[in-house]
Amino acid sequence: MVTKLIIILTVLLSTAYRIVLGIVEMRSANNPTPANLADVYDAETYENWKRYSREKSRLSLIFICISAVISLVLLATNAYAWAASLFPVENWFMQLFSVIVLDLLVNLIPGIVRSYLFNMVIEQKYGFNRTTIKTFIFDQIRSNSLELFLSLALAMLLLGIHLWLGDWMIVAFAAAMFLFSLFISFMYPIFSRIGNKFTPLEDGELKDRLMELLTKHGYKVKAIEVMDASRRTTKLNAYFTGFGKMKTIVLYDNLVNAMTPDEICAVFAHELGHGLHKDVLKGQILNIGNLLLMGVMVWIAVREPILHTSFGFTEVNYGFAYILVGCVLGLVQPLTGMIMNARSRAAEYKADAQAVKEGYGPAMITALKKLARENFAHLAPARLDVLMDYSHPPLAERIAAVEKQLENKD
Repeated sequence: MVTKLIIILTVLLSTAYRIVLGIVEMRSANNPTPANLADVYDAETYENWKRYSREKSRLSLIFICISAVISLVLLATNAYAWAASLFPVENWFMQLFSVIVLDLLVNLIPGIVRSYLFNMVIEQKYGFNRTTIKTFIFDQIRSNSLELFLSLALAMLLLGIHLWLGDWMIVAFAAAMFLFSLFISFMYPIFSRIGNKFTPLEDGELKDRLMELLTKHGYKVKAIEVMDASRRTTKLNAYFTGFGKMKTIVLYDNLVNAMTPDEICAVFAHELGHGLHKDVLKGQILNIGNLLLMGVMVWIAVREPILHTSFGFTEVNYGFAYILVGCVLGLVQPLTGMIMNARSRAAEYKADAQAVKEGYGPAMITALKKLARENFAHLAPARLDVLMDYSHPPLAERIAAVEKQLENKD
């Protein structure tokens, strides 16, 4: 009984943390705009942004509470054990499968409703959404099918490693998760092509400048492609993918249409900075510590039968162990995430500095402001939000750093 109460308390504490952070974010919409961002929004647009921010935050808070209630009901009523009991104990796969499927099914409708309200109502209301109902349904089928596959794969991985290596699973699980994350990174370009159309960037000045930007630093450009993001959103983005020196540049069509060649080159000079500084690799190395911590939690979850019998199981259930780790991570991740985000923010400053070094400092400033304006970004987030949840520095601080570097350069 005590074990059950501790797990339930963990869920409550992690929910309370997310609610507090959500309230802080909602209230920060009234923070004064920094002086160097006064030209991002006009008065009417800024008031519109405040309403948009409040509606997003309110929706998030509502579904944080709904998700917590679902989790607490499932845990308190031993529903996971009931699902597993539908199959014989010796049929370990179906016992694992039933627990994972139950968890996904009961969260399926709230997840779809939340996504619908955010994309098809709020984003539509403020002019960002271009997703049709048909595309929305396709995206939901794709994302939920992928989630089921990944959840089962991770639970099976957990089972296999523990049966094979026993207590050595801490290191093995961390290593497996590290390789799994690399696999997902490798597969992302493939996944992104499902439901999206990619066309080669037409020949011209922009293509030549982007290729020159990368090739002069030793990179080889496999392709420069434009993705039809405007089918779903009006927001701007760009990225480049590929391991080693071979890269594929991907531009949202919205970005190509909204930015000047200088601004697009500035954005990619920034991305080039991440590549030159090996920020992704450094992040992966730092994440090993996080994965080892996760390995310890996984080890405890499969080694202590009381964690399972307290919730109605007769023995360890690896599907439930996967869910238990998720419950505990909700309390642990804010602390590990704070460290990871601090490193990420430092890396963003260095990447911005690369854009200045490449001669795109002024264009970087206008590009950042345009990205903020078109993506309806928060211009003055609360310090607590930045500390705990922001992988990028606040826009005002990024621009101030670029301006300072330009002054020193002169």
